[in-house]
Amino acid sequence: MIRIYTVSGYEEVGKNMTAVGYSNGGTEEVVIIDMGIRLDRVLIHEDVNIQEFPTKELQRLGAIPDDSILRNRKVVAIAFTHGHLDHIGAVGKLAPHYPDVPIYGTPYTVRLAKGEVKSEKYFEVKNPMYETNYGEIVQVSENLAIEFVPMTHSIPHAAMVVVHTPEGAVVHTGDFKFDNNNPLGEKPDYGRLRELGKEGVKVLIAESTRVAEETKTPSEAVAKMLLEDFFLYEGMEEDGLIATTFASHIARLQELIRIANKMGRQALFVGRSLAKYTGIAKQLGLIKMKGARVVRSPNAINRALKEASSARDNYLLIVTGHQGEPGAVLTRMANGELYDIGKDDTVVFSAGTIPNPLNRAQRYVLETKLRMKGVRMVKDLHVSGHASREDHRYLIRLLSPENIVPAHGEFRMLTHYAELAEEEGYLIGRDVFVSRNGYTVEIEGKADKQ
Repeated sequence: MIRIYTVSGYEEVGKNMTAVGYSNGGTEEVVIIDMGIRLDRVLIHEDVNIQEFPTKELQRLGAIPDDSILRNRKVVAIAFTHGHLDHIGAVGKLAPHYPDVPIYGTPYTVRLAKGEVKSEKYFEVKNPMYETNYGEIVQVSENLAIEFVPMTHSIPHAAMVVVHTPEGAVVHTGDFKFDNNNPLGEKPDYGRLRELGKEGVKVLIAESTRVAEETKTPSEAVAKMLLEDFFLYEGMEEDGLIATTFASHIARLQELIRIANKMGRQALFVGRSLAKYTGIAKQLGLIKMKGARVVRSPNAINRALKEASSARDNYLLIVTGHQGEPGAVLTRMANGELYDIGKDDTVVFSAGTIPNPLNRAQRYVLETKLRMKGVRMVKDLHVSGHASREDHRYLIRLLSPENIVPAHGEFRMLTHYAELAEEEGYLIGRDVFVSRNGYTVEIEGKADKQ
């Protein structure tokens, strides 16, 4: 018997957490996949340390998963698909519920998770953490092994997590898209996905965020061209240039550094999260910071932005706050703090708005304030990191899974995935299961059918 515990992230975009259980008459063994937070529930941004919030307050706000369904089960491993906070941000709060259970992930992901654990204020997290290479199969119990298959997303070292069971593989996509022209050089491992399809995939657990979009998600190379076409055209004479994007989007940040160098400007990164993500990326050789400068402490930020405001044409400012989050650097600029932003400045949004009402509202307020100050705004120089409908269709055909459980999305997103699955010959309730937070999907094994 295989059980898929749809712990969280099945009614919203965020706070993702799933578990895979296997039993054959004996004690069930469980692998947890991801422990995320929902940022919009606590009105914070990338520069804020979530581990300083009390756990009970986060639970009351619905910002972290309710993992009570797993508390009395034999958890043998915790695996992370990638390093975004909606997948690892609750590790400091939830990992202590499973003392000494090892945590696995790719190198960039694990180092980010270690940072979350290190900054945890209320709990001591004793779980060992292991950096796992792509393609390595780790035996985590007598019956279960895990594997990380290379995948592309808007953060380095993203992976599909495969839980190998005696009944076949359970493949959790994490967040992904099929990008064959990623500027970082990372590519999906199509060969391994085909092999898994031939070996037998019992269950596919697939993210659903953009499955309603009837297209294929463009490559990050498209965003690279959009940025180049805007910044590097002949006659670009803007004084103040400010760009904002996800602090974890290393490929995008690398492109902004390259553009700044070509323009003869200094790329100035402003914000704690930008320092964190680029610092770990530099350790792993994932980004080249030549010509760039990073400031993170409040005093350093104040000094640097005062300097930049008096010599605007010398800098390309890269700041946090693309969602209009209260307290982020760009929001504070719009509020008249830090930097006298105005008609001499151009703000480039190299990020989409996260699809929930609060983010849309915050972005509206931010943009209104910037317009009132006469700022020139350039939006959507960006491509998504999430698979669209045709990426998902291709994945289903590659893996030919026996069963599908849509994940990572509001209920309408999960049902869009179920519709796609039906187009591919599956049937809701027979081999496609739309679940909710806190429920269990049971998949019969060979022994159960005898």
